[in-house]
Amino acid sequence: MNNSLRTTILVAATLLVTQNCIAQLIFNSDSVYRTGTPNSGRIWGYAFGDFYYKSHSDSFSRGNANQYSGIPKNRSAFQIRRVYIGYDYNITKKFSAELLLAAEDNLPAGTPPGSTTPSGDLLADNKLSFFVKLINLRWKQIWKGTDLVLGQVATPSFVTLTEKVWSYRSIERTLIDIRRTPSYDLGVALQGFFDPLKKYYGYNLMIGNGSTARPENDAFKWFYGDVYAYLLKKKMVVDLYADYERLNWSTLWHHSRQMIKGFIGYNSIATEAKGMDASKGFSAGVEFFVNHLQKDIFASKIAGGADTLSSNASGISLYVHGDIIKSKLRYFARFDEYKPFGKTHNELYIKYIGNTSNYNDNSFVGSTATGDETYTQQFVTAGVDYIPAKNIHFIPNFWYNHYSSRAANATNRQAGDYDLVFRITFHYIFGK
Repeated sequence: MNNSLRTTILVAATLLVTQNCIAQLIFNSDSVYRTGTPNSGRIWGYAFGDFYYKSHSDSFSRGNANQYSGIPKNRSAFQIRRVYIGYDYNITKKFSAELLLAAEDNLPAGTPPGSTTPSGDLLADNKLSFFVKLINLRWKQIWKGTDLVLGQVATPSFVTLTEKVWSYRSIERTLIDIRRTPSYDLGVALQGFFDPLKKYYGYNLMIGNGSTARPENDAFKWFYGDVYAYLLKKKMVVDLYADYERLNWSTLWHHSRQMIKGFIGYNSIATEAKGMDASKGFSAGVEFFVNHLQKDIFASKIAGGADTLSSNASGISLYVHGDIIKSKLRYFARFDEYKPFGKTHNELYIKYIGNTSNYNDNSFVGSTATGDETYTQQFVTAGVDYIPAKNIHFIPNFWYNHYSSRAANATNRQAGDYDLVFRITFHYIFGK
């Protein structure tokens, strides 16, 4: 055998072995990955979207933070609302890494309030693009029962508990997610249990920039804290969450936000050994929050001039879902109510301007003289979830949001109106 042939065979054999090892490393089974085996990883992902038809549109395009604001009546479209591509990797038994690419937020098909150019995850040519949503290093058991997570991390706000029990992110965000409380942030977190053997009582603490995937642009940090307890052999969970961030802290303007949120969830098939699986059995949840927005509202006086007021935005969400045919067909229903702030003083003020992002929904569509940021919202959705195979879902549903004005100047507006959308949603998961 001559040298060139021997070299060719050696190179081919090396490439074959290397590719086989890389394939085994990347595509290890989920069970192998979860054992914490060093040098094991997995690729996973999911996507969801819809075919929708909007049968009614609010006359004043209210609800700036909602999916269908600004889309005109009788509009229909196919759309993809989220794509995830993730990679999880066990470096050693003590250290693991997480990477998640996401393409999700984009302007709706209509002309939403105040929008003239692409935003969200749309490029300049209106094509959807991926961004880095999570990238972090986890130091497991930095002390007994606690992990340290450093990097771009899922926050304690709703991802780890509330969203999992709701189980239908493909239909709608959770209550405080609609208000864009960060689901991820760049910072450092401690995640653990007070009783690491039984895991009934847990906590999640984090300090982050408060700017999600964007670079920090101020001197303030967002502080997150969450404690929870499982009850009834882990069929029920009770959760208490709080956060705080300064927004402006000059001599003349102390502007900040401070949220307190509670959540109670129930799952009928949960066990002490396996915990909750809200995709099966009967599940129910109630979530509520109050967000104190200090010196947030510029209130224009009827007599002239303006006052800077503090405000308490609040909301509540109730939902149920369960089996019709086990592992094949499920139902769900949900009701939310949201109030942007407390009592209005129509005898003193003609209008209110909110300064905290996503708590000043309307942006005064049409005219600042008749604009209204006081309106409450009542959201309702319901549908059925057909599961032809594991991790594949087809979900006929409706999406309804009603707006009710409370401002004195609402005589120039339609005080009550709504958005109504009918959809067939698809959702699939791979690699998990």
